[in-house]
Amino acid sequence: MPLNWEDVKNRYANGAEVKTVAGDKTLTVTGCDDDAIYIENPLWKAQLSRENLEKGAELIEDGTIDRDPGLFVEDYRIYVTDERATSAAHIFYDLGYLDEDQGFTVRC
Repeated sequence: MPLNWEDVKNRYANGAEVKTVAGDKTLTVTGCDDDAIYIENPLWKAQLSRENLEKGAELIEDGTIDRDPGLFVEDYRIYVTDERATSAAHIFYDLGYLDEDQGFTVRC
């Protein structure tokens, strides 16, 4: 399914606490507009660009990027961007693009 940015904006425009892929932590989303999802933690603020997230969703759908959360991060860094790949994984997990984390996965 392609990334519907209107749905993304509706979901995150007013901020959200997004459950991380593994563990009981959350990623703080502070907002979303036509260009990006804005995220932060106590040490930094960042944004995940719409362009990169749309490209990531397309590559997940065509099988280039793995749906396994651990492998996703590696693939996203290679095929999309090396910027906040783990944070992107939390967003894609929240949006239903990634599978449940099953722990360490070996790629053969």
